[in-house]
Amino acid sequence: MIDKEEVRKIAHLARLAITPEEETQFSGQLNSILQYFEQLSELDTENVPPTMRAIDVSNITRPDSKIIYEDRSALLDQSPDREGDFFRVPKILAGDEAV
Repeated sequence: MIDKEEVRKIAHLARLAITPEEETQFSGQLNSILQYFEQLSELDTENVPPTMRAIDVSNITRPDSKIIYEDRSALLDQSPDREGDFFRVPKILAGDEAV
C-alpha cells in the first residue's frame, strides 16, 4: 500500500510540488492502479503469445524518394527565413546541453 509519505517521496523524485490534498488523492489513485495490476496478475496467460499491441497496425507512410528540384532559388524564396543559400530555422539546443 502506498501511503502519503511514499507519494511525497515520488513527487520529490519527479520534482513535483504537490499539496497535502493531492498527496491524499494520489495515494488513493496509485493504490487503485496497483490493485488493478494485482487483478491482472491473476489471469492465466500461459497460452497467450506475446504481443506489442492488441490490434495489428500497419505503416501507411510512403517510402522516401529523392526528387531533384531544378530551381533552387525559387525553393529558397518560399522560406519564411532565409540565410544565403540555406533555410534558417529556430535554435532548438542551447550550447553544451546534453540531449
